[in-house]
Amino acid sequence: MKNSLLALALAGSAMAYAGTAAAQTAPEPIGQGTLIVTGRVTSVSSSADDPILTSGGAATGLHVDVGESVMPTLGFTYFVSDHWAVEAILGATQHEIRAQGPGTDVAVHETWVLPPVVTLQYRPTPNAQVSPYVGAGVNAMIFFSGDDMNGFTVDLDNGVGLALQAGADVQLTGPWSLNFDVKKVWFDTDATINGGALQSDVSLDPWVVSIGLARRF
Repeated sequence: MKNSLLALALAGSAMAYAGTAAAQTAPEPIGQGTLIVTGRVTSVSSSADDPILTSGGAATGLHVDVGESVMPTLGFTYFVSDHWAVEAILGATQHEIRAQGPGTDVAVHETWVLPPVVTLQYRPTPNAQVSPYVGAGVNAMIFFSGDDMNGFTVDLDNGVGLALQAGADVQLTGPWSLNFDVKKVWFDTDATINGGALQSDVSLDPWVVSIGLARRF
């Protein structure tokens, strides 16, 4: 997580410097009917540390670890009024799942997840040089293309969760802006291991941290 955040911060600093060096023009008006398309680099990290239990609920001494992923994503923001907008993000991330415990650290599964998030945003100053926003909404977690590892079989349940969001657009020139975005997602999945011999109720609850370049239409 620290390495990814550092990379995002360095990229943000470089893009911000380039933006201030560019010739500035008055930002195009933003309001009802405006569409903003944002290409982002996104870090998805979970602090899941849930216990792995037997089918009877007994402790095994192991817990779940879910690896971080950094991938490109797309965001589409449509203003339904001058201060309210709906955003949808699209992208897929890949995560390694490990079983960890005393003397044990083994990869058990690798999976792709499609985590579309839809939020309703409030933007108090959409035409300011720095335009912050907050949002709330729902997300889905759809697991696909899973690969079992080291003799384990793992099945993960799809589902729906909640999301909160905060971010800002920094106007560069013309229709272009720099976007910083942070989302907190709450999502639990049931992991069934080795046909039910082992199980875990995993609270993924990832942080979704992004930096990107946006264009409005």
